[in-house]
Amino acid sequence: MFDKKTRREDPELGGAGMADIAFLLLIFFLLVTTIDIDTGIGLQLPPAPEEEQDPPPIKERNLLNILVNAQGMVLMDDEPTDISEVKQKIKDFVTNNGEDPNLSESPDKAIVSIKTARQTPYRTYINMLDEVMGAYAELRNQAAQAEYGRNYGQLEEDSEQQQTIKDMFPKKISIAEPDEG
Repeated sequence: MFDKKTRREDPELGGAGMADIAFLLLIFFLLVTTIDIDTGIGLQLPPAPEEEQDPPPIKERNLLNILVNAQGMVLMDDEPTDISEVKQKIKDFVTNNGEDPNLSESPDKAIVSIKTARQTPYRTYINMLDEVMGAYAELRNQAAQAEYGRNYGQLEEDSEQQQTIKDMFPKKISIAEPDEG
């Protein structure tokens, strides 16, 4: 009597709870996952001109032409320039104040024009654009130090002091359409 073993049935897992757990895990991962979004280059564009409006006249001496060709070479006014020299040349151009007849008349009139070819290496273009922005940042920091004893970034956002420095060194950067070739 006691020798006989009774067979027990194997226990089963309920499948209904598994669907609930999978759904909750899905919701959890959707909530906590961050998605990297490319934001691009933040530039403030000027307002679009009216259709029949002529562009304002620009003296050639107030325009610094920068070309980044398909091989990644930087040409400033048709002269090959190393990318490490771009920042200093822009600072000299903008702060000339009419002394050198080949450079701008004043910081307010200085315009930096950037043009590329379609095959320009992206990294070279970004590095060159960083140098241009860095030149203006250094000029604004120097002016803010001289005027207020603080860097430009330490001035209160949208304050009268910050606007004064922006007026002293306005960023006039023209980014032209790339060449096809």
